[in-house]
Amino acid sequence: MEIAIDIHNLTKYYGDLLAVDRINFQVKRGEVFGFLGPNGAGKTTTQRMLTTLLEPTEGRIQIYGHDLVQDPMPVKRQMGLVPEESNVYTELTAWGNLMFTAKLYRVPAGDREPRARDLLETFGLWEKRHVKVEEFSKGMRRRLSIAMAIIHRPSLLFLDEPTPGLDAQSARAIRKMIRDLNAEGTTIYLTTHQIEEANQLCDRVAIIDHGQIAAIDTPEHLKAAFQKVQSVEIALSPDGGTHGERLKTLPGIRQAVKRGDKWRLYTEQPSALLPRLVDYAEKQNAEIVSLCTLGPSLEDVFLQITGQEIGAVQHKTKTSKGKIRKGGQ
Repeated sequence: MEIAIDIHNLTKYYGDLLAVDRINFQVKRGEVFGFLGPNGAGKTTTQRMLTTLLEPTEGRIQIYGHDLVQDPMPVKRQMGLVPEESNVYTELTAWGNLMFTAKLYRVPAGDREPRARDLLETFGLWEKRHVKVEEFSKGMRRRLSIAMAIIHRPSLLFLDEPTPGLDAQSARAIRKMIRDLNAEGTTIYLTTHQIEEANQLCDRVAIIDHGQIAAIDTPEHLKAAFQKVQSVEIALSPDGGTHGERLKTLPGIRQAVKRGDKWRLYTEQPSALLPRLVDYAEKQNAEIVSLCTLGPSLEDVFLQITGQEIGAVQHKTKTSKGKIRKGGQ
């Protein structure tokens, strides 16, 4: 399969702070590639280098065979970018934004209006085409920013955290757009810390931690590699707040985590735990509402690799002098 992006020893320093540490990976043409990591792990810095917004300190980036530093223009013509913050012009209408962007991307004059109409209809914004964007909701602005990024029909689309902060309906609509674009042949590079989003959308994912690639594979292969991270999920009625501490005392349970109205119990022997839970419920005069065994999730894999909760603000990064410093994207 043709390689869309080829990264070799990519490195970025901010002063003496090492944000991206000699990473290597490839993105295949036509795939949805997820780039995951905690805040401060190097996700955004890597994407900015891949989209020419930052110059690498060291290393090589090739996109469709072109060196991004030495020969960027052929690459830029094939690239679309949706940054984390929607880059729409609020003083313009939706139609005005698309016309302006089409001119910037040098879309032929005869193609601009038909493409803009098609995109606005696809993204459910046609009826709002003459409304100033300052009156749009966050979800509508996000959809418009994606339309602006693809009006020139790029073969490679970079998406930086496309759904956080959106209502469920808007997030669902954007995920469908991503699937539809990919089905039409667009290669998608998705930067996110939304684990379930990556699990639903991505053909492969890379996990970056401390500026280094910690793992890269398909979501299912990553989960299969961590079979020891198994669990049993149980819902009890009444769901007293003391269940967690009591459940932890049962043989074979390494950790008990409350998830809504359920308890997720991590164990290396799920089948052996089931009769113990039935016995526990009887002794507590509690009813088992639901009980099931679960394999490892992509979130479990992520936490196992990074050793911290998703979205942690403080993150440690190595410096050129071997010290540990906090922060850095």
